[in-house]
Amino acid sequence: MTEHLDHVARIQQAWARERPDLDVSPQGVIGRLHRLAGHLTEQLRVVYRRYGLGEGEFDVLATLRRAGEPFERAPGELAAFTMVTTGAMTKRLDRLERDGLVTRRPSTSDGRARVVALTGAGRDLIDQAFTEHMRNERRLLDLLAPDEAARLESLLATWLAAFETPQHEGSRSDPVGARRRPGTT
Repeated sequence: MTEHLDHVARIQQAWARERPDLDVSPQGVIGRLHRLAGHLTEQLRVVYRRYGLGEGEFDVLATLRRAGEPFERAPGELAAFTMVTTGAMTKRLDRLERDGLVTRRPSTSDGRARVVALTGAGRDLIDQAFTEHMRNERRLLDLLAPDEAARLESLLATWLAAFETPQHEGSRSDPVGARRRPGTT
């Protein structure tokens, strides 16, 4: 009978047998979301790799691109927007700069501060990669019927709001509002 159960259902069944005193029903949602996130992340990384990028580099380029002209941000802003440490951001920027996709320069308003900007090559690359990324996300979402996808988006937005305070990314002084999850770049 268990051959028709998915991985999470088999785990729930085993726990229900071993610990009938516990309600294991939350695993039905949390476990499936966790497994689905892994599958989706791997599917998204296929596109990043096609463009010679890791997920982190893609995030940096996408964050700079959606900033609008002149496609630049301070390194600390980038770290906050992409939710990584400044040390991790430095490594990403070193690689992107080495590959000619970003430049770092002193800020015109504060000579001690630095600014990271997309190069022409960086903008071209992220425009191509993001176009394919959106096609890939569409392909993945199309595994659901349109009404299912809309219901799921609404449910997830409601649930996520319990963990995050909605902010507006347009504010350069409040990078917390730009926090994103994999696949929302």
